[in-house]
Amino acid sequence: MIRAASLRHCVLGWLTVAAVLPAPVAHAERFSFMAIGDMPYNLPGDYAAFERVIARINAARPAFTLHVGDIISGQSRCDDALFSRVRDMFSTFDGALVYTPGDNEWTDCHRPNSGRYDPIERLARVRELFFRDPTHSLGRTPLLVAPQSADPRYAKFIENARWERAGVVFATVHIPGSNNNLQRDQASVNEYIERNAANLAWIDATFARAKEAGARGIVLAFQAHLRFDKEPPETDLRSGFNDTLNALKRNAIAWGKPVLLIHGDQHRLVIDQPLIGPGGQRIMNVTRLMVHGEDEVHATLIGIDTDDPDLFTFKPVYIQENIRPFKPAVKP
Repeated sequence: MIRAASLRHCVLGWLTVAAVLPAPVAHAERFSFMAIGDMPYNLPGDYAAFERVIARINAARPAFTLHVGDIISGQSRCDDALFSRVRDMFSTFDGALVYTPGDNEWTDCHRPNSGRYDPIERLARVRELFFRDPTHSLGRTPLLVAPQSADPRYAKFIENARWERAGVVFATVHIPGSNNNLQRDQASVNEYIERNAANLAWIDATFARAKEAGARGIVLAFQAHLRFDKEPPETDLRSGFNDTLNALKRNAIAWGKPVLLIHGDQHRLVIDQPLIGPGGQRIMNVTRLMVHGEDEVHATLIGIDTDDPDLFTFKPVYIQENIRPFKPAVKP
């Protein structure tokens, strides 16, 4: 197992999160969960690959699985039939599946190849199909969750959920790619403004709940790559993410305990410390896991041990049948 001191040098195998925690409690708890995203992607071919991922997860029997969005590619049609097919596949997870939407499900549906849909209408449809009961997750053994929509001020945001296990607070936050939908036209801007305000309140509330509960750690799951590398921020590239990043930095520094950010969007496995704080210093209690996706149809197993001061460990779960053969080299 590779510990936090080696995180800069390796993203494969078991890795740990650098953090300082209080002394171990008398009764340690251990469990694991899976993280996936950006799948099934290239349809219909990836249905079989996604079924293999589901079978592997079912065999592993994790406490639950997180799916961080993009259930179709950006070139797929945003049709109800595709949404329903994936919804049916989600129901084949033996355990709980917690899902947060990505951009390909709605923000990008105005594209010609995607069917020229109204993105706001598609978002409403995603909420209707995937969040029929916002108090429970998907999967054959649903997880009881607390939705942000329980607060009348945020009744629309049934997709933002929070739950706790073994002194760790988990939450999904609806942050999609395509600049968090701060794009295109006034309707998109208006949608962003409203959802962004809800997301910021949800992030603050999650850290507040963790502090109140004396939690050992926090896990936040969302879809978008937040352009962590654009420091100082380049307004045109990440204007829709700056508020989120500022909220994460402010809360993480004040919290001081382990924070895990799980997202997709760029389709390759990355584990690092991406948040940059005051003076260019990395915020070392925050670790980011970017999951496999698109052509890399695999999963990541995250272990939690409350008796371990590093709290989190990571293990890639590769599906051999989903590894594509190398293409023949092109002769000069």
